[in-house]
Amino acid sequence: MAAAGAAPLLPVTTAEAATAVHRPDFPLVQDGTAVDVFVDAADDPAVIRAAGDLQADIERVGGVRPRLLHTVPPRAELLVLVGTIGASPVIDRLIGQGRLDVSRVKGRWEASVTQVVDRPLPGVGRALVIAGSDRRGTVYGIYDTSERIGVSPWYWWADVPVARRDTVTVPAGPFTRREPAVRYRGIFINDEQNLTTWSHRTQEPDKNIGPRTYERVFELLLRLKANYLWPAMHPYSDFFNKHRENPELAQRYGIVVGSSHPEAMLRNGVHEWEPWAEEHRGPDGTLPLYDYTVNPAVISGYWRARARENAAFESSWTIGMRGLHDSALETKHATTIPEKVVVMNDIIADQRRILAEEVGPAAEPQIFIPYKEVLELYNAGVQVPDDVTLIWPDDNHGNMRQLPDEAERRRPGGNGIYYHLSYWGRPRSYLWLDTTQLSKVWQELRRVHEHQVDRMWIFNVGDIKSIETGLSFCLDMAWDVDRWGPENVEDFLVEWAGRQFGRRYGSEIAAIRTEYYRLAAQRRPEFIDRAVFSTVHHGDEAGHRMTAYEQLLERARRLGSKLPEAYRDAYYELVEYPVHGAYLMNLKYYWADRNALAVRQGRGAGTNRFAELAEAAHAEEQAITRRYTTEIAGGKWDGIVNPYPSEIPKAPGRPAVTRLPRQETSGLGLASEGNETGADRPLSFSSYTRDRRFVDVFNTGFLPLEWQAEPSAPWIRLSATGGELTDQIRVWAEIDWPRVPEGTHRPTLAFTGAGRSVQVPLLVANDGERARRRARGFVEAHGFVSIDAAHFDRAVPRGGARWRIVRGLGRRTAAVEAVPTTAPPITEDLTTRSPELRYRVRFTTAGTFPVTVFRLPSLDERGKRRLAVTLDDQPPTVLSGQAIATGNRGDAWARNVEEGVEKLTARVTVSAPGEHVLRVFMVDPGMAVDQIVIDTGGVAGGYLAPPESYRRA
Repeated sequence: MAAAGAAPLLPVTTAEAATAVHRPDFPLVQDGTAVDVFVDAADDPAVIRAAGDLQADIERVGGVRPRLLHTVPPRAELLVLVGTIGASPVIDRLIGQGRLDVSRVKGRWEASVTQVVDRPLPGVGRALVIAGSDRRGTVYGIYDTSERIGVSPWYWWADVPVARRDTVTVPAGPFTRREPAVRYRGIFINDEQNLTTWSHRTQEPDKNIGPRTYERVFELLLRLKANYLWPAMHPYSDFFNKHRENPELAQRYGIVVGSSHPEAMLRNGVHEWEPWAEEHRGPDGTLPLYDYTVNPAVISGYWRARARENAAFESSWTIGMRGLHDSALETKHATTIPEKVVVMNDIIADQRRILAEEVGPAAEPQIFIPYKEVLELYNAGVQVPDDVTLIWPDDNHGNMRQLPDEAERRRPGGNGIYYHLSYWGRPRSYLWLDTTQLSKVWQELRRVHEHQVDRMWIFNVGDIKSIETGLSFCLDMAWDVDRWGPENVEDFLVEWAGRQFGRRYGSEIAAIRTEYYRLAAQRRPEFIDRAVFSTVHHGDEAGHRMTAYEQLLERARRLGSKLPEAYRDAYYELVEYPVHGAYLMNLKYYWADRNALAVRQGRGAGTNRFAELAEAAHAEEQAITRRYTTEIAGGKWDGIVNPYPSEIPKAPGRPAVTRLPRQETSGLGLASEGNETGADRPLSFSSYTRDRRFVDVFNTGFLPLEWQAEPSAPWIRLSATGGELTDQIRVWAEIDWPRVPEGTHRPTLAFTGAGRSVQVPLLVANDGERARRRARGFVEAHGFVSIDAAHFDRAVPRGGARWRIVRGLGRRTAAVEAVPTTAPPITEDLTTRSPELRYRVRFTTAGTFPVTVFRLPSLDERGKRRLAVTLDDQPPTVLSGQAIATGNRGDAWARNVEEGVEKLTARVTVSAPGEHVLRVFMVDPGMAVDQIVIDTGGVAGGYLAPPESYRRA
């Protein structure tokens, strides 16, 4: 099945496809025999080592291990020839003879060609040739072949099984892997307590992430076509250079090792500064501070020692300075911003001198990371040499803070990004699951590349596990940024899931993951808290969310049950556990909120029932994690997934609940939708939306009681009309619309029980079926108009800019984005110069009303984040969003990243009931709009926008 899902990673040109069709596939294993693999002994060690992985992969698939040769056999019917242009005489001879076309590969960065050559050498009948432009180009060509025969890059890290076949073949090709869109592509292992725990328990009991673990990391990176690593750096992990084998291994694998923003010059301050300081006490015996304004010579020597030690390795050198362990820069003798700028310039000059003297021309790439307070210094005048790569950070929550201007884009050193898929810090941490919506990632990375940020992309992946899908997507984009567009990001999931589990399951797994990401876009499971989603308004929006999660989990389990047994572990890791974990994290807080509401409502037995459900959900969540770490893959992942680690921020734990002592009483209580208690707010029904509404009927005590419900109109349907009540029941009310007279009606529901009667008012508006069929655009009902921004009536491009739909983005199914993201802002004559979205709206009331635009919280710390709205031909109102990431808790930026949207509000005047046009204009490019809500007096409390209004296209 895995083999059935395998497919070439790169598109094949028409000419190549035609060639492949008319040439037989090349067999790697047939009739119990494996074809030998040749790689010249003089080739790079990274290529020789990767050829050994191909040898192992062929055995994984075909059950027979080929020989790995370093001399060409005198006679062979079939042979695999692996080599690097300029380093393999065999490959160079084929090129010189015109037998191997490398015109699109030679001289390129990490490119390769794979093709079958007939009679390549004397005595060799046919060869599969894998040739790279450089050592990593050859390595990637090797791993392309492995993936084509059905070995997933995640075969070890996610236990994706390799399907066995008696005959193993690859297409004849040629297949060309052109150079990547981004030169350096890699990961930052960060906040890695779980990875450290797992590594110590299962890989190296005498170490806390050592060479045995890094071997696995390096291989994964290369199989994913990455080339770059910031290694683990926290106190509970061994620092990278502690074990000399680590940098030596990286060199042998072909991985470029750098260091994160607080780790200048490959120095790990958490572990290495204190011993260095101890060895360099002052004349008075005091320990030197890590402060360049106090101890420049000691710090300079500290950096120089590492430069000398790692000079022989392919490294990336982080210049500049921050405090120890991701803290702010300390400058005792420089207190103002201009003074700190001077200090930073001196630091950079010193580091550059050290690198020139100790490493020489090989000291590249050099990178400068304006992270947090360093960004302020950079913008205030820090002079970064032109050949140094600027690494622009996001706000730690997936929103790029700043992108290069025109002058910065022209710098020879180019630009890169540091982007978080996992994060520890303000306002909230997300370290447990992969929850960043892929379309959000696509939108930001696409914007990054449009600004010519293509030298280096680093992704913070935490412990690696649980970020498998997001990481695969990011590295796929880093190689071919144009492969996925705004309309087909989900196709990546289809293809990726098909490779792991077989093509027949790709579409369903993609749909599951897309819905999983959508629910996380509303609120990450790590951000869940008390009283976030309303249990009262919009049909119990929290309950609707839980229903969506429950249906998603059932869908995931149903598909999992269809998979062959060999695929169950991988499926649990990659699909089922994230869905189930997110569901339970939300569920326990849903029941806890219901418990708290029950206390306020004066419920009896139901209060305790909700407490039991909340605690049961938490216990189940702990149980599925135990299953992951103790049962899946035979306990292979012991400790690597843990929402509640001891030394880093935890996911939300067991919510506090209230229990009541039993009392031998009973009583009828009631709360209708839209009311915490009682029924003051009528239940609203519209012939357009045809909703159903609920009434919670509950017992205020613990003894059973009899209850009854009776509607005042025969066209009101109830899900239950009476019975015995121990704790509570939710009664749903619907309208039999064909039986309702046109007009507005105010019927009631009468609930009786335990000697009490309560009236629930209804407001039923029926414009008739004919009006419903003839309505155009969105129709006001229940006192609001709620619009999904992607459902516009018309998009009007202007001035070379336009609005486009990005599928899978935002809280619903799609959002709209103003592009190109490099377009100039438009601040004047918006109605004639700015690209526009138009929405037809039918209002039933007149007046001046607030209109709220839900935009995705993109940033621009050197610019503004604006759009404009108006109704009909009224003057547009410009709305300004948050442009700066403050890094605080509780402010506008914090609220935006927690909620995943920013709500911008203006007012529009509806002169008279009837049809009108709501208009949205781009002011700044790259703005993405998710939803729009016009409140005509009926929007109640709720975290999400109200359900979308009725519309006819």
